[in-house]
Order: sequence, then C-alpha cells, then structure tokens
Amino acid sequence: MRFSLRLVAMPALLLAPLLGGCVAVVAAGAVTTASSVNDRRGFSTVMSDKNIQLSAYDLLNADKELVLKNRVMISVYDGMMLLTGEVRTEELKQRAESLVTGFEGIDRLVNDIAVMEPEGFWSNRNDNKITGRVKLAMADATSLPGFDVTKIKISTAHRVVYLMGILTPEEEEVVVEIARNVPDVERVVKIFKYTEAPKS
Repeated sequence: MRFSLRLVAMPALLLAPLLGGCVAVVAAGAVTTASSVNDRRGFSTVMSDKNIQLSAYDLLNADKELVLKNRVMISVYDGMMLLTGEVRTEELKQRAESLVTGFEGIDRLVNDIAVMEPEGFWSNRNDNKITGRVKLAMADATSLPGFDVTKIKISTAHRVVYLMGILTPEEEEVVVEIARNVPDVERVVKIFKYTEAPKS
C-alpha cells in the first residue's frame, strides 16, 4: 500500500518554519534557505522529504498508545527514513514501522527504536547537546575543502549519533571519525548515499 502526501504546495511564508530552523531568504521571487544552499538534494526532494516526514508523524499521532506512552522520532533524507526513540514493547516497535511503511519515494527504512522505558527530559536534553557538539565539530572539518555541515542531517538518541546524507567516501570517513570523537557519543550510525568526489 502506497501513501499519498497530504502537502503538495505551500506559500513561502508558511514553508519557512518547516525547514528545520533554517533562515528563509527570499530574493527575486525565489525562496532558499541557509541549509538548502549546500544541500545535495534538489529542492523538490527536500520538500518531498519534509512532506513525507510530516505525513508519517500524522500516522503515528493517530495511534494514541504510541503517542502518549512512548517516544518515536522520524527523520527523512533523500528517500531514506529513520525511526528512533523508545517504546515499551517489541510489538510497539514493529507497529510504528508498519504505520509508516509504504510511502512512495522511500526506498530504505531503518528502524532503530529502542525497546525500553522512554527516557526523560534531561536525557533528551543531553542528546540535543550532543547533536549540537557534533555539528560544531563538523563545522571545523578543515581536511575537507569546501565541505559544509549542512550536507548532513544529524540527530541523537540515547547517546547514539545518526548521520544521514549524500557524501563521497572521503567525506564519510572524516565525518564519522569526527562524530565518534565527540564527548558522550557512545555509537555512530551512518545512513548514507554516495556520490563521486568532484573532479579537479
């Protein structure tokens, strides 16, 4: 069963808050964002990923047991979907995956939801701090000329850092090593597609 997306087009002013905290820039009738400038996805793919993510959250939110007693987070990047968070039983983990399976355009789904008691506010806050530290560390990746941290989608759950993006093999090696060496990171999970390095 394939799901259709509920969002097809949005005015620029409504679109801006959905772009993950990016600053919207409107010039000569075109809308761009600080992160999309260096994004290797096309603009239509960025919008499709965001629409799939929102639609998937709608499906999860309709399941009150999943919403009220557990925590499931969804990330989507270039047709790859990642599920993280905590649920109390294996059945709930599989239910969450079943609910969001079937979106057109998703060719890889990684279910890394932990079966455990949901972690509290302070643990979640610490995960957010780790994400910030990883982004800051990658912003200083001087061994990769022209590399921009906005090419990677970074998230953290239970001190596990998830990296999503379209990278060259050289970029992958560097960014994974950077993430592994950030304080409090226990594990790094890479969910990448690959591109060839630009020819000099």
